[in-house]
Amino acid sequence: MSSDQIRELLTTIAKNLVDQPDQISINELHSDQAFIFELSVAKSDVGKVIGRGGKTAMAIRSILEAASGKYKRRVILEILE
Repeated sequence: MSSDQIRELLTTIAKNLVDQPDQISINELHSDQAFIFELSVAKSDVGKVIGRGGKTAMAIRSILEAASGKYKRRVILEILE
């Protein structure tokens, strides 16, 4: 998957978790060794994306890592508040 496809995957996952999908914003940064995505959602939806004990955020990160395996780059997801 390219970074665009990973971005689409992250967008789809986030839209299905939040109550205000129109408030989703994803900023993408590139480095030689990683794809870095900064996810911003409505203030009331931050807890839904992070989940209890961070379990939802860890699950999203695992999915993104699996999707990026072909490119031998890490995927870093930062959830902005």
